[in-house]
Amino acid sequence: MENWTCVYTTNQVYKAEAVKNLLAEENIEAVVVDKKDSASLVFGEVELYVQPEDENMAVELIKGFRIE
Repeated sequence: MENWTCVYTTNQVYKAEAVKNLLAEENIEAVVVDKKDSASLVFGEVELYVQPEDENMAVELIKGFRIE
């Protein structure tokens, strides 16, 4: 994933997947990277990455997206 940019971080996998789906609707390729500790699944974060050319659009879309 060289040169990809992290645009979203959370501790909930479902939130990262929801944002990934939002970006996919706008034809922005995104990758979820789960950095949670595999032993506990409590510690760590989930990060969402996009290509650098999609960063600005992705950030703007994420700002307007609300996840409950």
